[in-house]
This record gives sequence, C-alpha cells and structure tokens, in this order.
Amino acid sequence: MDNSTHFTTIVLSGYIEIGQIKYLCFTLLLLLYIAINVANFILILVIFIERSLHEPMYIFLCSLSVNELYGSVAFFPAILTIMLAKSTEIAIVYCYIQIFLLYTYASVEFGNLAIMSYDRYTAICYPLQYNSIMTRNKVCILIVLVWLVSFTKFSINFAINLQLELCGNIVGKVWCDNYLLVKLACSDTTVNNIYGTVGAIFSIVMPFLLILYSYIRIWRACLTSSSETTQKAISTCTPHLASLLNFTIGCSFEIFSSRFDKIYMPPVLRVIISVYFVICPPLLNPIMYGIRMSKIKRAFKKKMSLK
Repeated sequence: MDNSTHFTTIVLSGYIEIGQIKYLCFTLLLLLYIAINVANFILILVIFIERSLHEPMYIFLCSLSVNELYGSVAFFPAILTIMLAKSTEIAIVYCYIQIFLLYTYASVEFGNLAIMSYDRYTAICYPLQYNSIMTRNKVCILIVLVWLVSFTKFSINFAINLQLELCGNIVGKVWCDNYLLVKLACSDTTVNNIYGTVGAIFSIVMPFLLILYSYIRIWRACLTSSSETTQKAISTCTPHLASLLNFTIGCSFEIFSSRFDKIYMPPVLRVIISVYFVICPPLLNPIMYGIRMSKIKRAFKKKMSLK
C-alpha cells in the first residue's frame, strides 16, 4: 500500500527545540555570520593583493576561504530568516537546494584540505623540485577538480532526491539533512543508498587516504631531517592539522546527531553539534592561518600601515 503524500513543504523541527532562546541564538548567529564574512574576505583580499603570497599554499588557502563563504551563504541566511518567522516550514525544493549547497560545501572543504596536505608533503619531502612539481597549471587543475567533482556528484544526488516519494515532512534539525530526508521516503531508496555509499568514497575515503599518505611521508621525512627542517615542517603543518581536526570533529558531530537521534541529549546541545561543521571551521580557519603564517601576518600589517 502506497502511503506517500505530495508534500510541498518540510518542517524543520529543530527550531522547536530551541524554544524561547531563539532570539538570543539569532543574535549570536548574526554576529558569527558577520565575523565569518569579515575574516575570510580579509584573508582572500590579502592573498589576492600581495604578490608574494601568489604561491600554491596560499592559493589553496584562498580556495578554502572561498568555500567557507559559500557554505556560510548556504546556511546562515536561511536559519536567520526562519528564526524571525513564525513558521518553521520551508519549501521542499529549497530543502533539496540546501542539501545540495551544504553537502557540496562539506565535500569541497575536505577536498581542499586533502590537496593542501599533498602540497605540504611535496614542499617538505621534495623542496628542490617543489616549484617544478607544483606548477601554476597543476594548482589550478587540482582546485578545479575538487570543485567540479563535488558539484557534479551532488547535482546527481539532487536529481535522485527529486524522485523520492515522502511519507512525512518533519526533519529533526534546523537545516535539511539528506540522511533524514531519505528516511522519510516511502519509495524504494536503494539507488539513494548505493549512490550515497559511492559518494562517501569520493568525498571522504579518497581525500582521507591522500591526507594519511601525505602525513605519513611528512613524518618519515622529519625523522631523517635536521631539527631546523622539522621545526619548519611543524610550523607549516600545524594550522592545516588544526583545520583538518576542527572540520573532522564538526562532521563527526553532525553524523552523530543524525544517526543516533534516539540517544538523549539536551535539545540545544543537539542543535549546536549539528551546526558545528558549518560555523566553527569557517570562523576559526582564517584566524588560525592569519596568526600562524608569518607571511600572511606581514602582508596584512604592510597593507594596514600603507593605509
């Protein structure tokens, strides 16, 4: 028996859990959104203007910041608008679009972190050949590949989601989650599950293997290098490792909050851990790189002193 209904809206029940503190949350999120935009715009602008920063490491960092602005646009305007509205319903088409935007953001973020680890591995293990290996064309190809693969993958996912027949329209988050949406389906979800597994391999497993390989080689190189070389490797890899750890923790929180929704935790805490991956990495990454990388600090101080 087919129990599917033609729903035109999705109810985001996570807003109900926020309760009376929604106006406080609105204020905090608005301030965070402004801070994320300012921090990432400044970092992109400094890298773009300062010619000495037109190197692979900083170009990859620029791509990372562009993606964080993209992810913030996909998340913050929607959540801020709904918090001020009386209804927590959104059009189902927009729900599909938000899934596409946020999952693309996550995929591009992890892909960027993977090619940044490869860049650090090349710089530390092959310092004399670095410029011949990491050419401008290769850098551009790697960045385009990360974005193109992610957009293609989730465009197909978007098309598959449009075929779903739903038996319900309540998603227990403050944003549309692909896993929870597929759980609402009455129709056969075999294609969604298979494609989700293949997508996870491209989005998570392959970048993770590249990161793991790069850092194993970096660690082995440090064991046989001078203390000065090791110290330099640590200083350049620290912000990348911090970004990687921050984003991985955020995604793990998000997966935990979706897959283990029957485990009790305070409602507000459940909301916080479900949005960590799209708030903390975009806010902390430009700050960490700006503080830890001396060339960026010098370039920023130089531009400020000229003004």
